Formats: sequence, structure tokens, C-alpha cells
Amino acid sequence: MEAFAVRGVPTFLHSSSSSSSATRRSRVSFSSLPSHSRACLRRLHPFQQGTLPSRFISYGNRNHCMALQSDASSVVEAPLKGNELFLRTMISGMEKVYLSRNPTAKAILELVRKDDGEHICYDHFAFRTFGVDGHGIDSMAKIFLYFGYKPREELRFPAKKLRALWFAPPSTGYGENGTGVDGALPRIFISELLVDQLSYESQEVIRKYIKTSDSGYEHAALASTMGCLTWEKPLYSDYQLLSRESEYAAWTLVNGYALNHVTISTHRLKSHIRKIDRFNQFIHANGFKLNSEGGILKVSPDGLLLQSSTVADTTSFKFADGVTEYVACSYIEFAERLLLPEYENIPDEEAQEFHRRDGFEVGNADKIFESTSRDQVTRKAA
Repeated sequence: MEAFAVRGVPTFLHSSSSSSSATRRSRVSFSSLPSHSRACLRRLHPFQQGTLPSRFISYGNRNHCMALQSDASSVVEAPLKGNELFLRTMISGMEKVYLSRNPTAKAILELVRKDDGEHICYDHFAFRTFGVDGHGIDSMAKIFLYFGYKPREELRFPAKKLRALWFAPPSTGYGENGTGVDGALPRIFISELLVDQLSYESQEVIRKYIKTSDSGYEHAALASTMGCLTWEKPLYSDYQLLSRESEYAAWTLVNGYALNHVTISTHRLKSHIRKIDRFNQFIHANGFKLNSEGGILKVSPDGLLLQSSTVADTTSFKFADGVTEYVACSYIEFAERLLLPEYENIPDEEAQEFHRRDGFEVGNADKIFESTSRDQVTRKAA
């Protein structure tokens, strides 16, 4: 079966709680977190009172239901809500964990800065989730919704048993001329595994760990900024079982809510590598391996969205039963968004992001997902 997109704008319908209660701030008990999350917090944060400020944990209304509706007015960029510095600090924390685990991404970012200067903008950040018992798309999406991100389009990948939603960033008072996490806010792409469609054995494994997470989905963004799992460290035998049916499931079991990838917006660069073909040549010439699934360059049917990516780095992971094995981490993607036909005569130096092709393409994304597959990770570079 082929992947496809559900056309229309996904809108989250909140429960009937008042807006005041949805944004109310209180103190959250440190002891209410799972034991493995508390241990991680103790290592990284010197809490004094045994409580966490709920600004780090409570992101507003918890109960979201997804519906699809067309709404032309919703494509207008919404203003950012809340504290922009807090949002950027959170995103920066996610990036810091990502770069600490993925030397390829860190090296490429440094290489691009050396060649092009401080012109790197992130097209999007991507996350993977388990679509079961509250741990799916909504668990990571709600903090971005709180800050004014808007849901755009649902994409489905039947063969991989996945669905995804992407979210458009709000407008900000500054940062458009910045770089990296201090530049234009990235789109957010969140996918989830449709756990109920897996075999009984795989479902049982995933549900076992989700049970140890309890309400860990409430702290998805916190887990991502700290590099912690919200469930217990898995057994190697469980990882192997999932790997045989779903590479995505095995990856998510050991990486949790960690950033799956960040994407450099090549057309926002200033040097000769701003064209993605030249960018790919530049990356390859410097010894980095690119995802070859479906060809190095992934092109949307309209020809306006061009994407490529490296293959994932691997890292040594010690499982709960004492087995140590190399597992896939994350990768880095590159995207060039071409001008829409109605704006094709605009001089390149005058073109803004809204003049360019927006959104995502299921055919491209389906191949990009393979960046963490064993076939790509173990493939010898050409």
C-alpha cells in the first residue's frame, strides 16, 4: 500500500475546560514522576524543594481530539503565545541532546558554518512516538500548540503502520535574521506508530513499557530536552522482537522522545551550496554517507520540495539485561523549497518563506524514514 496525505487542516478540539484553568500554573510533585525519570532529573537539575515548577511540565489543556476540516483562514501565520525565550530554550535543549549523541550532525553543521557563515535555518524538527495510551502525537504536540503552533496536515504511511502531523510555527518578534535555534522557528513534524496494527507479540512488548511510563507522556518535551526515556530501560530480547517487525518501533523503544532529526533549509543559505544538488555533492565530498533509498534526492510530484538526508549515527546502548549493542540514533536532513508557480518571477534575494512550497510529501517522507533502517545504516558508502 502506498503512503498518502489526508487533505485538509487538522484541528485539535479542546475539552470544555475554561481557558483560565487550561493555563493555570501550580507546583507539581517531584515524587509523582516515574523513578527512572527522577533519577535522570537528579543528575541534571539541582532541585531543592522536591517539586518541579509546572511551567516545565503542564502545557495547558490535556484532552485533545483530532478532527479534519478545511479552513483557508488557518494558513495565516498566528502570533506566538507565551514566553518566546522559554520556547527557544526548550528547543535549544532538544538540539543540545541531539548534537551530543550524533557526531555526524554536529560535524555537518560546523562544516556548513565554515563554508557559508551563520546562515543556517532549521526547516523542521521531527519526533517519533508510540500511538498508544496517550504516548502518541499529542504527547509531544501539546507544548507546541500551547506556544501557538498550528496543526496543518495529516500524512499516512500504511505499509509502515504510521501516521504523522506537521505543525506550522507562530510568528515571532525576533529571530528571523538569527541562525539555528535562534533563527526562524522550525516546523514540527511528529509521527506515531499505530500500535494496534502490529502483531500481538509486538503490542504486548510496547504496552509493557508504556505501563512503566504511566503518565510519562505528560513530560514528553521534558524528556526530550534531557535525553531520558519515560519508560524503563528495555531488554535486548524485546528490542530484537520489535526490530523484526518494525524498525520504527525498535528505534522509538531505545530513543524515546529524543529528536529524530533536524533539517537544514538549504535555500536560506547564502553560498554556492544553497542549491541542494550542490549541497549533497558538498556533503558527499566531505566523507558523509547519504540515505540512498529511492535515490539520494527525494523530489515531490510537483517538483517543488527537494529533500535528502544522511544515514543515522549509531551508539552503544546497554540494555536492562546487561547486553550492550550498537543501535541507531538520529540523522540530519536537508531541504530546498522552491518558489510556487505564482511567485516564480520574484528575484531570489527578495523571496520569503511564504513564497515557497510549504508542507511535506508522503513519498519523500516515506524514504527519509529509512535513514535509521539497518539496510541504510550498514550500507557501505559509494
